[in-house]
Amino acid sequence: MIIRSKAPLRIGLAGGGSDVSPYSDLYGGAILNGTISMYAYATIIPRFDGKIIIHAYDKNDKLEYDSQMSLPIDGKLDLAKGVYNRIVKDFIKKPLSFELTTWVDAPAGSGLGTSSTLVTAILGAFAEWKLLPLGHYDLAHLAYEIERKDLGMAGGKQDQYAATFGGINFMEFYNDNKVIINPLRIKTKILNELAHNMLLFYTDTSRDSAKIISRQQDNVRQNNQESVNAMHEIKNQAIVMKEAILKEELDKIGEILDYGHQQKQKMAQGITTPLIEDIYKAAIEAGSTGGKISGAGGGGFMVFYCPENVRFNVISALKQFGGALHRYEFVKYGLTTWTIK
Repeated sequence: MIIRSKAPLRIGLAGGGSDVSPYSDLYGGAILNGTISMYAYATIIPRFDGKIIIHAYDKNDKLEYDSQMSLPIDGKLDLAKGVYNRIVKDFIKKPLSFELTTWVDAPAGSGLGTSSTLVTAILGAFAEWKLLPLGHYDLAHLAYEIERKDLGMAGGKQDQYAATFGGINFMEFYNDNKVIINPLRIKTKILNELAHNMLLFYTDTSRDSAKIISRQQDNVRQNNQESVNAMHEIKNQAIVMKEAILKEELDKIGEILDYGHQQKQKMAQGITTPLIEDIYKAAIEAGSTGGKISGAGGGGFMVFYCPENVRFNVISALKQFGGALHRYEFVKYGLTTWTIK
């Protein structure tokens, strides 16, 4: 028997950072994001020899343990081990024996929600294997708890929900872990136009998102007004972006992204760098009307809105920075699991 799963990565369109506690607890958060045709994959093959094997092919890393109730959280493939530990603790109540293999289509720290999406994919595979009674909200919340609470990794809530639900979603976050997912009904031609006009550029750098997010959290706790006001503006941009897309006013998207980019820099130190600003300036000079850093910032992927036919000029302008342009499409489906017997 082979159990498989895949969950899509996401592009944050607006509101990024407002889903991070304590801001979302104090003021409420709003996010607009869309899942894309890049994925995290997980495969489980049950074993009968009392062994647990975890193999992350994209990292060329492999671990082997004797079957046990709890695997050590020691910095080595902790996402997979954190999922296993919670599954055994909450549902199975006994050790399991299996081989788990994983792969992610983007590097860790690249700003597309890779870590959370991988947790979601692994959790989905275990749920498929053991027929766990987890709905979409249950699974996304459990993935959030594993990553943020069990493993102590700093971050927000949007990625687990995006990976689970899929599609273009307007997400609302409140205190007491209340989350509301509002799927947007968008015509296929609009989705195609968005994917055509929104360039996804990898800067060939990665970053420690936890450090940036921790600074952002500290700014909220210390009531740093510049940072908090910037987060208010970022949250409002999610509402404005949602309206522009639903009304098919796509010419406004670049301007909304550009304003968000300026505000995001005020949220915490390290969100932007000289290289990021050089790339951003080159894209604007080549015809892009706006863009943003994907995820927490500091490196990874950037997104640029290129209306009409300017995408080719922008692509040419970005070649000087190395990196890579990634083709993608927006996808409507989230976590998918299946079993082959």
